Amino acid sequence: MASKLSLLSTFPLPNSPHKIPRIGFGVYQSPPPTCVNSCLKAFRAGYRHIDTAQYYGNEASVGRAIRESNIPRSELFITSKILYPSNDVDSTYKMIEESVKRLGGEDGYVDLFLIHSPNGGKESRRLMWLALEKAKQAGKVRDIGVSNYGIGHIEEIKSIGTIWPPAVNQIELHPWCQQREIVEYCQKSSIVIEAYCPLVRNQKAHDKTLNGIAQKHRKQTGQILIRYCLQKGWVPLPRSDTPARIVSNTDVYGFELDDEDMGALDSLDQGKKGALVQAVNNS
Repeated sequence: MASKLSLLSTFPLPNSPHKIPRIGFGVYQSPPPTCVNSCLKAFRAGYRHIDTAQYYGNEASVGRAIRESNIPRSELFITSKILYPSNDVDSTYKMIEESVKRLGGEDGYVDLFLIHSPNGGKESRRLMWLALEKAKQAGKVRDIGVSNYGIGHIEEIKSIGTIWPPAVNQIELHPWCQQREIVEYCQKSSIVIEAYCPLVRNQKAHDKTLNGIAQKHRKQTGQILIRYCLQKGWVPLPRSDTPARIVSNTDVYGFELDDEDMGALDSLDQGKKGALVQAVNNS
């Protein structure tokens, strides 16, 4: 099954008619002018899924790239995130609405909008989730989800609004930080798992195990890491502003990691210690 994956492969989203591409292009720390060019390069390479956030400060650049690409909007999948709420649900909804305008204009929409982090506390999470539900109801957002959420945070949503489960949980995932407890929970709950930092920010480029597998398949270490995510059933979100790397990160479909490869990569897990950004809190 894994060998049949392609750049156009998708996952169904829970309780939704929409599907999410199984690989996305991340734009964290991509400054506005560069971000436009990187997104356009990603589109030319075949990406149809862009992942941004209010915190990244480049939503308008992604919006510009969408317009300049001349790709029909219906063929693209655009995600953004809200990090903190305003004073109440209505003003928080306005923040989401402004993101949608930056990305898609007055009459635009965003395919997926996430709560970026649970770290602001229970009331913060409540305001953002209810504002996201309002945005979905208004047609500004097609599906809503979360990021960096542990099991307790996701369960909490049941007592907040009317939409459950969240469509997606975007968390840090790579061989050194596999977060198996939350991954298993999401899979059982039909929540799509997105993997940020799938390339470990190139910090493991000299790892002996990773390099051995890369040499075996005559691939780059980054391509092995992306392929690993795909075969785990995660949606990897590799990011790069290097044109050649943007293209090479899509060249992950002409080979398959075997059971020995996957087992070797699985054995690298360091639990929470392996996280570059943060491991979720499941309590």
